[in-house]
Amino acid sequence: MDAEREKRLVAEAAAELVEDGMAVGLGTGSTVAHLLPALAARRLDLRCVATSLATEHQAAELGLACEPFATLDRLDLAIDGADQVAPDGWIVKGGGGAHTREKVVAAAADRFVVVADSRKAVPALRPPVPLELLEFGLAATLRALGQVELRDAPRSPDGGVIANYLGPIGDPAGLAAWLAATPGVVEHGLFPPALVSDVLIARGDRVDRISLRR
Repeated sequence: MDAEREKRLVAEAAAELVEDGMAVGLGTGSTVAHLLPALAARRLDLRCVATSLATEHQAAELGLACEPFATLDRLDLAIDGADQVAPDGWIVKGGGGAHTREKVVAAAADRFVVVADSRKAVPALRPPVPLELLEFGLAATLRALGQVELRDAPRSPDGGVIANYLGPIGDPAGLAAWLAATPGVVEHGLFPPALVSDVLIARGDRVDRISLRR
């Protein structure tokens, strides 16, 4: 089965987790692009928050109205894709440069569900790790970080500079703490298992569900 079919399969499975009346966070990326029509087809009464303008525009075209996140202080459920999914539940996100908003939305949700095709399941996380950096003091931040390259990509939705950390990821928790503590780093793309409730991975004709919260 090709990747696009797997993305559609896992997105449709995730759409079934959404219930009428929920406040839902909508992620960013190619798998979420399949989620939105599957969700719109259910015709539920939802309050939606989008993590990017691309998602907001596609959702609006499908009749899923998104509202500013300032109007909500919590979400029932957030659904988003991933660039890498490790066996221990660590996730790398941010290929689309929206990982700061994606992490804010994930943290505000009672349940954060990650959806991915089989290519995204990896034995161990590997670089790059997306970063959002402040423009102010950028050269100093890059010197402090070391193995980082700026990405030829648009700014983040909030105007941050998008870059990739290219160093080793032997200890995701330690790397996440170091990146978070480095002045000038707005956010990094390492999402810890504690943030994730479930991972749905499409493998051929089936969807495997991994629950990370007991």
